[in-house]
Amino acid sequence: MAEYFANVQVAAAPGSAAKPPEDWAHASAELVVVLDGATARTDTGCVHGVQWYAARLGTALLDLAGDPRAELVDALRGAIERVAGEHSTTCDLSHPGTPSAGVAILRPDGRYLVLGDVTIAADGSKGPVVVVDPRVEQTAKAERAEVDRHLIGTPEKAAALIPMKRAELAARNVAGGYWIAAADPSAATHALTGRISASGRVAVLTDGAARAVTLGLMDWSTLLDVITHAGPAEVIARVRAAEAADPLGARWPRNKASDDATAVAVTRSIQASRNGEESPLNRGQWEGSA
Repeated sequence: MAEYFANVQVAAAPGSAAKPPEDWAHASAELVVVLDGATARTDTGCVHGVQWYAARLGTALLDLAGDPRAELVDALRGAIERVAGEHSTTCDLSHPGTPSAGVAILRPDGRYLVLGDVTIAADGSKGPVVVVDPRVEQTAKAERAEVDRHLIGTPEKAAALIPMKRAELAARNVAGGYWIAAADPSAATHALTGRISASGRVAVLTDGAARAVTLGLMDWSTLLDVITHAGPAEVIARVRAAEAADPLGARWPRNKASDDATAVAVTRSIQASRNGEESPLNRGQWEGSA
């Protein structure tokens, strides 16, 4: 029996109308790929930018991870290498701020890969199973605390964000730091991988959408309920309502008033037609930047 995702739902919203969105997502019956481009607050050495990088990496992942025989780590390694080759002659890929992105890949058989702060949440036998890479948040702690002391939009906040970003970049893709897709293909070997054994509801979210939980608006069990029954757009709407009620970050300290938010909801299903081929029931597909 062929296994595939059913009831594919996707919602995405930019964090700001003033800048292009840097999330990128593909969701279909066969594969979910969600990327969260890392905000550049310093020079990058790249003439293209984060949005370009996320879109090119996503496209490469669709090609490589789309082969169900491919190991996900190998697919990510190959995708990073491919995109690096696409701009190695125009950009300084050794620059510490070279464009990068968090990555989540999920297949209908439950195999996943997570690198960076993109979250996969799924039903489990004893409650929600949540997979997210915590290593980014474990770096630059003193600098993060200083940023959180200041309100959004103030000169003090803007000034504090620069040393925080520099401290993050110093810890990026080095031992004892955190790992993210950038220009070094070996970062893929540090991804979190495994298999979600649950056969029910699954959500994949960039951190802008995961604020529904990290801001304390709901727990993961409630999020799976809301995203399944009301849809991913409702999750993002609740995040935006909370952000609008706290525009300066006084109640919920954060780096940006709103962040790009992408949420994918699927249910895992196994169907086969009479001739043994995959049934197209409840299939869907979505791809694009958000």
